[in-house]
Amino acid sequence: MNPAQLENLAVFSGLSRRQRKTIAQHADEVEIPAGTKLVEQDRLANELYILKTGSADVLDGEDLINQLGPGDIVGEIGVLETHKRTATVVATSPISAVVMYGPELIALKDSEIGRAHV
Repeated sequence: MNPAQLENLAVFSGLSRRQRKTIAQHADEVEIPAGTKLVEQDRLANELYILKTGSADVLDGEDLINQLGPGDIVGEIGVLETHKRTATVVATSPISAVVMYGPELIALKDSEIGRAHV
């Protein structure tokens, strides 16, 4: 992924160009159609998403508990803390997102990038 694509995302705004380049090497951009489940409650957590565009509903069972939009992160609790999904997230519109996978996130978390944001 091109590091310049990370510049406009608030989660990466405090990082240097070099740090964004490192993250970009471990990230992909994905297009997700409306109606798609990004994550499903109680399933194993393997990735997280950072929404660039679009919207999604967060559900606890059948209950709507939050609505997400550009800049929001989906799945970080499961990947970095619980290893299971704590909610279901469903795209309510087409989404463009940055996706990062568990093992790479853990490596980044333990790197200078992760230590700088603790």
